[in-house]
Amino acid sequence: MASALFDLTGKVALVTGSTKGIGRAIATELARHGAKVVISSRKADACEAVSAEINAELAGQAGGAVPIPANVSHKAELERLVAETRRQLGSIDVLVCNAAVNPHYGPMSGLPDSAFEKILQVNIMSNHWLAQMVLPDMIARRDGAIIIVSSIGGLRGSPVLGAYCVSKAADLQLVRNLALENGPHNVRVNAISPGLVRTDFARALWENPETLARRVEHDPLRRIGEPEEMAGIAVYLASRAGSFTTGQNFVIDGGATIS
Repeated sequence: MASALFDLTGKVALVTGSTKGIGRAIATELARHGAKVVISSRKADACEAVSAEINAELAGQAGGAVPIPANVSHKAELERLVAETRRQLGSIDVLVCNAAVNPHYGPMSGLPDSAFEKILQVNIMSNHWLAQMVLPDMIARRDGAIIIVSSIGGLRGSPVLGAYCVSKAADLQLVRNLALENGPHNVRVNAISPGLVRTDFARALWENPETLARRVEHDPLRRIGEPEEMAGIAVYLASRAGSFTTGQNFVIDGGATIS
């Protein structure tokens, strides 16, 4: 008999930035484990295409997907996203804050105010807003899981990704505070910190073979990750398997931070 430890049947999951990369992999795996998943990003056509692909794969099964586009940098759009999710699927059981930006590559000495403000707005404020929007229902039910996708950049400095790293470090503290405040209501809040993963977002770091070889030379696994390799920990944190786990940061980096 199959274990129900990772079963998400009947759960509603909202995943931001879920039309590609890590977000898409997480959303797809949550749906495969039975959740009804909201696919959300700025572009409606991309949301519809990913939802259709998931629904075609899971036809006749418990899990599935609906497309609800939103720009996470605007609070009003997030309010609409949450309201529309509730209208179509019911209250949200699992929130995955994955959407992030990094409009500046280079030292912070050359960082424009506008770029820094955008990074803080999307990578931190939107996560705070979304958490506050979904928490009342989770608290009322005394059950819920919030997952914020951070980065190993939040654990160390960078000569070219400094502002992004600042935002990801802030996300880790946001997780700890939300876990502390909402744990008495049985709401769990955790972070996932990927290392270098083969996504469009990180293309500048892996597209050049020589740059990639230098980057992974001392990593224990000697390679970068694939988006699908970030999805399993999200299923764990969203399911009964993770019911005693909160306030933690799960580093999934092929061992990069230990070498």
